[in-house]
Amino acid sequence: MSTTEIFNALPAGYTLQEYRIEEMLGAGGFGLTYLAHDANLNTKVAIKEYLPADFATRSEDQSVQPKTASVRDSFDWGLKRFLEESRTLASFRHPSIVRVMRFFEANRTAYMVMEFIAGKPLNEWVRTCSLLDEAALARIVAPLLDGLEVIHQAGYLHRDIKPPNIFMREDNSPILIDFGSARMKITPDQNLTAIISPGFSPLEQYHVKGKQGAWTDLYSLAGVLYWLSTGKKPYEAAAREREDTMPPAVAIGRPGCYSEKFLAAIDWALKPREEDRPQSVAEFRAALFAGAPAARDAAAATLQVPEPIVSPASVAIQATFEPSTLKRVEAELAAYVGPIAGVIVKNAAKKVANVPALAYLLAPEISDLKARAAFIRKFSSDNSMPPSHPGQGARPSSVSGLASGKSSAIAQRFDAETLRRAETSLAQHIGAVARVIVKQAAQKARDENELYLLLGDEIADKAERKNFVRSGISIPGKS
Repeated sequence: MSTTEIFNALPAGYTLQEYRIEEMLGAGGFGLTYLAHDANLNTKVAIKEYLPADFATRSEDQSVQPKTASVRDSFDWGLKRFLEESRTLASFRHPSIVRVMRFFEANRTAYMVMEFIAGKPLNEWVRTCSLLDEAALARIVAPLLDGLEVIHQAGYLHRDIKPPNIFMREDNSPILIDFGSARMKITPDQNLTAIISPGFSPLEQYHVKGKQGAWTDLYSLAGVLYWLSTGKKPYEAAAREREDTMPPAVAIGRPGCYSEKFLAAIDWALKPREEDRPQSVAEFRAALFAGAPAARDAAAATLQVPEPIVSPASVAIQATFEPSTLKRVEAELAAYVGPIAGVIVKNAAKKVANVPALAYLLAPEISDLKARAAFIRKFSSDNSMPPSHPGQGARPSSVSGLASGKSSAIAQRFDAETLRRAETSLAQHIGAVARVIVKQAAQKARDENELYLLLGDEIADKAERKNFVRSGISIPGKS
């Protein structure tokens, strides 16, 4: 019997809207994940299908339905949650969180379309590595902590952090994947399906009334660090409840590779009782890097959101905006992206010199093109400046300037005429903000084809997006 038959998966070649299924990538309790081809953008994507194995099955026409009438309510409730969570996850914008591109309903179920990540899961990637010291682990965990903080501040928990769900890209940067178990932060009267990954799941996930919170995900992430730093998989949480015989990382961490404070922080987050662990990402981060904050900063710098497009004169500025100013910007952005706005604004404000530049940097977070333009206009004449820099002009002389290092890297891949042509073409769809978007995309794209694929994501209309991408890829002289 084939894998497709065992898991009731969609067959290779099956078409879902503009996506053609190529193969099944994996299966979990809540559904299946496929590799698919996007016919519009001519690129690969990953698609997750809601198909809970416990109470759903597939019919001959490929539709999904409850196994029995008695589980109909559970199926419908799960489907509703899948769509709600897809909508929320699609609002996340962080390089360490897998990007959800869209979601839709078909076959009486729902689908979530995500970027396809080239690389390997952590448990496979680590086999190809030499010994990982503290600096190497910092380069993995610091970006993941930043991404996890975004998830928690939006009111969600991942609930299934383990080595296979941390993917290592080809440039060795980490990304958190598989949000099939993600849930809103838990209320006291809420029952949850038990999610168990032995060694990486804390005790509160073993029963439906467990008190889950940020400390739950931190336990799992600490379990990954314990495994990496000691070479030993953590004991199952259920086996540690009455008597904890698991050797602490401080005692068995590889000698000379890690500071005592680093290992002690791992042990802290792995405490069996949830109240004994760090209660937030900030607490865990502070403890983890207390012995070597420079390693943390260096690690975090390896995986940043692309540099903001600001005036060269403002590159060196570490702005300190009035809290009321940031609150105004946050309130406006929240209307489009939800509660995550606070985190996005806070991070962006560290990188620009004034409010107009901040608005340009935040604008791509707004999917509706008219709303995006209105957002920029609203703040384009704002003269608010960081109080510590009163001598700076109110508005950057050129919002298209780049730090010299990034400029030279871009210039090696794209000449000025290529970027101008892309900007002119994109501006027909999204207006003047195209200049900002093109230069941001140019920092990530490896060639002109990939540049146009990235830019196409900014165009809402499906037909216009398809024509834009095709026009860019078919330019004469392109290799």
